Amino acid sequence: MRNIFTILFVSVILCSCDSKQKVDLIVTNAKIYTVDEDFSMAEAFAVKDGKFEAIGTASEITSIYEANKTIDAHGKAVYPGFIDAHAHFYRLGLQQQMVNLVGTKSYEEVVARIVEFQQKNNKSFITGGGWDQNDWENKEFPAKDTLDRLFPDTPIALSRIDGHALLVNQAALDKAGVTTETTFEGGDIEQKNGELTGILVDNPMQLIFDAQPKPTEDEMAEALMTAQKMCFEYGLTTVVDAGIDRKVIELMDSLQQHRDFKMRIYAMISNTEENLNYYLDKEPYKTEHLNVRSVKFYGDGALGSRGAALKEEYSDRHGHFGALLSPIETFKEVAARVAKSKYQLNTHAIGDSANYVVLTTYDSLLKNDPDRRWRVEHAQIIDEEDFKYFSKNIIPSVQPTHATSDMYWAEDRLGEERLQEGAYAYKKLLDQAGLVALGTDFPVEQVSTFLTFYAAVARKDTENYPEGGFMKEEALTREETLKGMTIWAAYANFEEEEKGSIEKGKFADFILLEKDIMEVDESEIPNLKVVETYLGGEKVF
Repeated sequence: MRNIFTILFVSVILCSCDSKQKVDLIVTNAKIYTVDEDFSMAEAFAVKDGKFEAIGTASEITSIYEANKTIDAHGKAVYPGFIDAHAHFYRLGLQQQMVNLVGTKSYEEVVARIVEFQQKNNKSFITGGGWDQNDWENKEFPAKDTLDRLFPDTPIALSRIDGHALLVNQAALDKAGVTTETTFEGGDIEQKNGELTGILVDNPMQLIFDAQPKPTEDEMAEALMTAQKMCFEYGLTTVVDAGIDRKVIELMDSLQQHRDFKMRIYAMISNTEENLNYYLDKEPYKTEHLNVRSVKFYGDGALGSRGAALKEEYSDRHGHFGALLSPIETFKEVAARVAKSKYQLNTHAIGDSANYVVLTTYDSLLKNDPDRRWRVEHAQIIDEEDFKYFSKNIIPSVQPTHATSDMYWAEDRLGEERLQEGAYAYKKLLDQAGLVALGTDFPVEQVSTFLTFYAAVARKDTENYPEGGFMKEEALTREETLKGMTIWAAYANFEEEEKGSIEKGKFADFILLEKDIMEVDESEIPNLKVVETYLGGEKVF
């Protein structure tokens, strides 16, 4: 009898082993934040053909599935791959080929970096970016005199950190044909005492850009691969590239199909007549790695360069209101054109005046179209009366580190009352809309997803300033922040059915962190590290 039972037991075990389902990867012994509808936790999951096959306890997954590869997470926290809802991916890569002025503490340091860069690279046209006069002792815009003296024959063009102001020398002005008589709309070509200072703000900057040498296809490809490496290190598996042209989009598509460019990109088409004419009459273009279904429109400039369009004058510049970058009628015409297509409209709006124009235009066009998910990019300064327009169909897309970068001088620009009523109001936006899509706006800010998370929940800089947090009532919880960097960002891209959470049938994009971002002391968040990044079940970092 004993032998019969032994035979039966062995037979059951053998049958059980034979009946296990084959998958490509099993992750077990993990603390998994699924970010599903219930924000449920799990211990293990199985991956097959690049997608999550099943999620559950370790015993459930290992009793049903067997895999070619199994990862023991040793209790580490696992999350859906982070999604950056607003960044400049291609520009980030290009910037690594230019002079880096991020973090400079004076104009003298800017000049020193340019000299050092040129000695090593000997460029015929020097480009770079990242300077911010608000970080200098002298907070006025710099002038071109020193650059003219050191580089009389080599054009130089240096973007401010926000990308909305440009410092150039006389050689660059000459090459672009810019004089004191040059006409423009939307922005500024700064003059003092009838002379050009070398500062251009917003629209006139294009005159300089048009005069710059265009990157070769090899340089463009290198930029994309460089940006991908930087992003994978921070757990990003999808990036929204907020404003790129057809040539870049088509190169991305080609590299994704034929080379090792794997990053998932949600591409916002730059608002040019050429781009609109090419794309809007076509169906949106979608692959597993590229989604082309939105248009990026610039409503106004940036607060730091006083280009944001305000309803009332700047507190630190009498009679100055900033400016819209296009006439209101032009914006409304483009919005109406996009509304007739299958594309989403995503508009840069920082000042309360720009936000009012964008929100009321969206509202009028979308009243009978409830699932267009048009986005307001930045939504930085909102009049108290205008919060009512936000919803799951008019989505706030915000970048938390803007609050902690601007907090030192934002009150100077806006005054205390305007700042407190509706600036950097992420919690108020969430309460009104039901979601917020979170991004970095890199390379305006750093690529770090952990700085994004920290700024959202702590509202401080990395020196613990201010001690109680900047307008702390507008902080998000950790759960809200994680959703904003995953499932809500996916929703804002019309991609919530395929990514943004660890659920059966979705892309197996996930990350392991060295420590649990949901539980570590708040002060540790900025310095967290990604242990591994997986895209479609493949380890990419």
